[in-house]
Amino acid sequence: MSDVKRFLARKNIVFSAKRYGIDALGAMAQGLFCSLLIGTILKTLGQQFGWAFLTDIGSYAMSVSGPAMAVAIGYALKADPMVLFSLAAVGWAANAEGGAGGPLAVLIIAIIAAECGKAVSKETKVDIIVTPAVTIFIGVALAKLIAPPIGTAAASFGILIDEATKLQPFWMGIAVSVLVGIALTLPISSAAICSVLGLTGLAGGAAVAGCCAQMVGFAVMSFKENKWGGLISQGIGTSMLQMPNIIKNPRVWIAPIVTSAITGPVATCLFHLQMNGAPINSGMGTCGFCGQIGVWTGWLAPSEAAVARGAFAITPTAVDWIGLILISFVLPAILAPLINTVCRKLGWVKDGDLAL
Repeated sequence: MSDVKRFLARKNIVFSAKRYGIDALGAMAQGLFCSLLIGTILKTLGQQFGWAFLTDIGSYAMSVSGPAMAVAIGYALKADPMVLFSLAAVGWAANAEGGAGGPLAVLIIAIIAAECGKAVSKETKVDIIVTPAVTIFIGVALAKLIAPPIGTAAASFGILIDEATKLQPFWMGIAVSVLVGIALTLPISSAAICSVLGLTGLAGGAAVAGCCAQMVGFAVMSFKENKWGGLISQGIGTSMLQMPNIIKNPRVWIAPIVTSAITGPVATCLFHLQMNGAPINSGMGTCGFCGQIGVWTGWLAPSEAAVARGAFAITPTAVDWIGLILISFVLPAILAPLINTVCRKLGWVKDGDLAL
């Protein structure tokens, strides 16, 4: 047993929830951002302005989302170069075989293939053959065997959330908004979760609302402590910066969470806000304004995941734009500080508790 532990330590193979559930998942979201998300934005811009060259660039970027995710996961797992490069083929196969639930298939299969590749890397004199062969064979074989059911399960769960939100927009608006918003601030990837579930439509709109409530809420209510730098880093960057403060005093989280519980049903019931762009946008909030860009691209050219659930292109009205602006920026900027003021008067939050 000790020999196995020494071998795993030497190969930097660590079986842990953090390594796979935080590091790998977060890296996968970055891979998606650098392929599918940015590609969707460029393609939509190209289509709207009639720039065929830009449309082609976006299409090429979108087509390599599987390899981008797998390579990003391998990087997070500290895979050797030969393993890392081989994961491109694994990611392509897993994403293709996984269908609508491809991102989840890529996550699981890329982790297994990467760890197996790391185990054999530099163990033989013909490493240039053995390492890529093992990594690609195991990864692609798993893609053929288990990616379809994984993809179907993930897509089915996403459809269940979408249908439940349509049937119960108020309660599901609260649930999706609060849970995805919390995931955004925690050291896990809400973007990857939304992508895995293919979260679009009303559920995607509620997710956008929850993420914006966290990011804009924390940014505005902590302005006294963090000034403009904090406003930008949290409002356009990530509310995850507040995690150390949340650990010290969990009550600082009350205002953004309550805000998300309000803006979620406002999005689903009042404005019927749908996020029909790439599902990853649902979990991005105001990070680089990706949530808002996702809503916009979904209006003009819905993603394949959204089209599969009945979405179609629309011409946004003034009410659509007002709803998006209120839910994304105005309501969180007003509600979170007001609720936090109540928390301060109750003595739950004090000066300096939100300082970065």
